Parts: sequence; structure tokens; C-alpha cells
Amino acid sequence: VQLVESGGGLVQPGGSLRLSCAASGFTFSTYAISWHRQGPGPERESVAMISNTGALKNYADSVKGRFTISRDNAKNTVYLQMNNLKPEDTAVYYCRVIVGGRSTWGQGTQVTVSS
Repeated sequence: VQLVESGGGLVQPGGSLRLSCAASGFTFSTYAISWHRQGPGPERESVAMISNTGALKNYADSVKGRFTISRDNAKNTVYLQMNNLKPEDTAVYYCRVIVGGRSTWGQGTQVTVSS
């Protein structure tokens, strides 16, 4: 099981980024995927989750209306479209899957929101 994030970078407040999470090593279309982030604090925050078919999506209150999670099961990839970014969105963003009761995380991608 492997997850690889990409798409992070430096963006000004109000800007947009789209993160990608490419998956391999498991039957992608049968598993929910989630995005999380870790800022300067000690805890990793849950950002968004999408069900295996994409029919169900959940978001943290802090990103509702600004972030959109989606997936392309043909490409084994989950996306996180982030609009109207704020300095407090600065963090390392990770995707995660739980397969067979075991949690797998990607290596993370850095998002920095600063003028």
C-alpha cells in the first residue's frame, strides 16, 4: 500500500492549489480516502474524507465551502481542491487510507500560504 501526495507549494492568501494523492498496492475503488494536515501544533487535523464511490464527502468546519475533495477511480487518485486559502491553512498535507485495519499515510506535501 502506497500513497504519494503532490501539488503543494507557496501561495498568496486568497489563492488556490490542487493537491493530488496517487495510490497503489490496493484496490483503490473499494476504500475511503482522507486528507489530513499538520501545522505548527502537535496534532494532525482531519481535513476531508471521501467514500470509495465518491458519493459521501465530509469536511472539517474550518475548510467547508473552500475545499473540495474528489476522486478518479480510473486513475487511482484523490484530489483536494483548495480555494480562498488563508495563512492558517499552512501545513503539511497528508492523505491516508486504512486497509485491513492498518493505516497508511503518504509522505506529505507542504502548503504555505503567505504574502
